[in-house]
Amino acid sequence: MDAGDGEYLMYKDRDEWRDVTPIAQNDGPVPVVRIAYGERFTDVHDYFRAVLKSGEKTRRVLELTEDALEMNPANYTVWHYRREVLKAIGADLKDELQYSREMIEDHPKNYQVWQHRRVLVEWLNDPSAELRFTEMILNMDQKNYHAWQHRQWVLQTFKLFDQELEFIDKLLQEDVRNNSAWNQRFFVIQHSSGWTGDVVTREVGYTWEKISLVKRNESAWNYLRGIIDHCQDSETTEAQRKLVLSKCEELMQTGCDSPFLLGFLIELYKHQLEDQSDANKEDLVKKISDLCEKLAGEVDIVRCKYWRFISDCVSKKYAVVA
Repeated sequence: MDAGDGEYLMYKDRDEWRDVTPIAQNDGPVPVVRIAYGERFTDVHDYFRAVLKSGEKTRRVLELTEDALEMNPANYTVWHYRREVLKAIGADLKDELQYSREMIEDHPKNYQVWQHRRVLVEWLNDPSAELRFTEMILNMDQKNYHAWQHRQWVLQTFKLFDQELEFIDKLLQEDVRNNSAWNQRFFVIQHSSGWTGDVVTREVGYTWEKISLVKRNESAWNYLRGIIDHCQDSETTEAQRKLVLSKCEELMQTGCDSPFLLGFLIELYKHQLEDQSDANKEDLVKKISDLCEKLAGEVDIVRCKYWRFISDCVSKKYAVVA
């Protein structure tokens, strides 16, 4: 609240608050390091402590919480009490949803603001604005964890998966390295269709198209690994592993030395080792050893010890001298 001349008017000087006795913060008899709160901060929170103690839930208290949250939007106690006030006075939750939007736009990585919005959506049982809203926030920052978390909650709670793959595809067309979009794609399929044989076959094809565009995109390689590992049909799993192995070998023969390609090939060869006859194992171990040495000595020198460790483990396990 501002005074007529535009200056902020302390709560202690407001006539409508004269019936409330502010409560100062109790730091104990011998505070070690007293925080130097500003005068306005102290004023607002002294009055908030007073209404919290008395249990007052009125329109003026709602306005008081706005002032408190303006100075510290991460204060859980203020948000919680604000929700109690909203219920007590029968406030218009659509207006509160707009307030939460403004707060999120100002503080997009504040957990308490997002939690408040989730509660409002639950009370209203209306997610109609949430997907568009989170899309807007993600346009500001594609890696905003809170926005993604809220979006996933809305999708799962209200079963709104129908158009989500199209949204994700649009994000990946804009930036194929968008790890958050790849993660979202996995989440959507995991919680909707599941990893059936048809879905995995489709997703392997989709992912390989993206890998063909950018060979050194770790996100796409990780997604490829995940969908094969989660396939619910064993025949499809083996068929897709063979297909991907063939594509990976063809890609390597073109001269591609992506560390993610070579590492993926090592995993595929290790899987083959489990099923091959003794006559074929020596050749597979040699392939793994050569790839590990290429990674350790040229392509991924930072993790050279790791790749040589993998090579040694495989050679020892199958009793083959690389």
